[in-house]
Amino acid sequence: MPRFVAQAVPPHTEGMRIGLLGGSFNPPHQAHRAISRFALKRLQLDRIWWLVTPGNPLKENGNLHELGARMQAARNVANDPRIEVSCLESVIRTRYTIDTINTLRRRFPGLRFVWIMGADNLAQFHRWQDWRRIAAQVPMAVIDRPPQSFRALSSPAAQALSRYRLPEDKAALLADRPAPAWVFLTGLKLNLSSTRLRNPDGSWKGTN
Repeated sequence: MPRFVAQAVPPHTEGMRIGLLGGSFNPPHQAHRAISRFALKRLQLDRIWWLVTPGNPLKENGNLHELGARMQAARNVANDPRIEVSCLESVIRTRYTIDTINTLRRRFPGLRFVWIMGADNLAQFHRWQDWRRIAAQVPMAVIDRPPQSFRALSSPAAQALSRYRLPEDKAALLADRPAPAWVFLTGLKLNLSSTRLRNPDGSWKGTN
């Protein structure tokens, strides 16, 4: 297992600050890229790793495209040497973020990870498997996605973690902070989702 884990993890060097963006990427789109580039700048990260999941436990996965197709599409959309695409969750056979974070922290203690998610995910973060343990193990950056702002910041998880929230002007310090720590980043105005880019039969718009 360790050898396969190493093969699924993008190239890196000790001390790198790495943002983790998990998702189905079904399909990947320009908002994924924009969020990543925004996080690279605001959080002063070295790399972003897109973790393409085998399937989201909180979503219906009946129309999920094959992993290899989503991986290749993600690489095409990323189009930035600082954004790497990984199938780690498939390799370690999990669909849960807590397993992914446990594996990365155990195998690569010299890297500084930040979990990145949209405000829509913060709104339902309390439904994630072991969400409190996730927050206790890795700093988190939440990207505002209007009109989800109020729903996200008033969610059970946001309220429970409110005392660990950093001011937005301290975002560049997040990767160096011990967890729990999180920041809510505003200023990126995008209204695009994978759901809107899928046809009713699950095929991707503009690809058939």
